[in-house]
Amino acid sequence: MYILVAGGAGFVGSFLCDRLLDDGHKVLCVDNLSSGKKNNISKNIGKTNFTFFEHNIIHPFLKVDVLNLNKVEAIFHLASPASPNIQSKVSYMQHPIETMLVNSQGSYQLLELARKNKSIYIYASSSEVYGEPKEHPQNEKYFGNVNPVGPRSCYDEAKRFGESLAFSYFRKHKIDARIIRIFNTYGPRMDKDDGRVVSNFIVWALTNKPLKIYGDGSQTRSFCYISDLVEGLIKVLETKEMKGEVVNLGNNSEFTIQELAMLVVEILGIKPNIKYEHLPIDDPSRRKPDLQKAIRLLNYQPHVNLYDGLEKTIQYFKSVIK
Repeated sequence: MYILVAGGAGFVGSFLCDRLLDDGHKVLCVDNLSSGKKNNISKNIGKTNFTFFEHNIIHPFLKVDVLNLNKVEAIFHLASPASPNIQSKVSYMQHPIETMLVNSQGSYQLLELARKNKSIYIYASSSEVYGEPKEHPQNEKYFGNVNPVGPRSCYDEAKRFGESLAFSYFRKHKIDARIIRIFNTYGPRMDKDDGRVVSNFIVWALTNKPLKIYGDGSQTRSFCYISDLVEGLIKVLETKEMKGEVVNLGNNSEFTIQELAMLVVEILGIKPNIKYEHLPIDDPSRRKPDLQKAIRLLNYQPHVNLYDGLEKTIQYFKSVIK
C-alpha cells in the first residue's frame, strides 16, 4: 500500500514509518518538524519506498502530482503536539492554537484526501478525551468528563473535535474512518525536552536533578512501550472490521506516578531525590485503558512490561544526554 503518515518524523510516527517500510509498504512521511525531528527518520531518507515532505497539514497540499497523492491508499493522522508540560517548548500548552488547528483544519485536509481517494483514514486521538474520568478503567463507550475551557482544553477538545469530524465524514461520505485513543506511550526517540513524565524522570535522574512529582504522586497512569503501540496501529490498519470504530490502544497495567519515579531510581541504582510540587489544573487523577474491545477486534495485547521498557528507554537517553 501507499501510506501517508502525517507527523511521521515524530516519536510515534517515525517508529510507525519504520514498521510500514519493514512490512513492504510505500510511505509518504509528512511533517512540519515543529515537534518531530528529521533525525528520527534519517535512516529512511534515500530509500526507494520512502518520501519525506516538509509540510504543515493545516494548509492544502500543492504538490499533488509530484507526491502521487491521488494514489494514497491509507492515511495516519499523528500530527499534533502531545505534551501537557507548560515548560516544554513543544507542548500543546505552548502552542494551543496550532494544536487546535492541526486537529481541526489539518484533519479536514486529510479527510478530504481520504474522501477523494477512498483511502483508509486512521485518526490518532488520545486518552485525554476522557478528561478527569468518572469511570475506571475507561472504555470506548464512556463520553468523558472534560473541561472545555481549561488550560488543557486546547488538546482535549481538539482531539474530541477530530474524532467528531472523522465520524461526520464516515456517516456523510462513507469513508473508511478508524479512530484510536492512545494512552501514555514511551520509549526511545522521545525528546529529552518533551516534558512528559517518563522522559522528565529519566532526564532528571541522569543529570542529578530532583525528580519533580506534581501533587502527592498518587495519581495513576498506564504506560505503553512504543513497540506495543505500533503493533496496535498496524492491527488497526489491517483489520477491516475497524471501519467506523473507536478503540483504545495502550497498556492496561496501572502505576502511580510515585511508583514510576521509584522504578526509574531502582533501574539506575541511585538514591531517591524527590521534589513535590503543586498539581496542575485538570490533571487527571486516574488513567487506565479498558482493552477488551482491542482484544476482541484486533487480538491486541501489549507485551513489554514497564520495568523492561524503562530499561530500554534509559539506555537510549544515556546515549543522547552528554
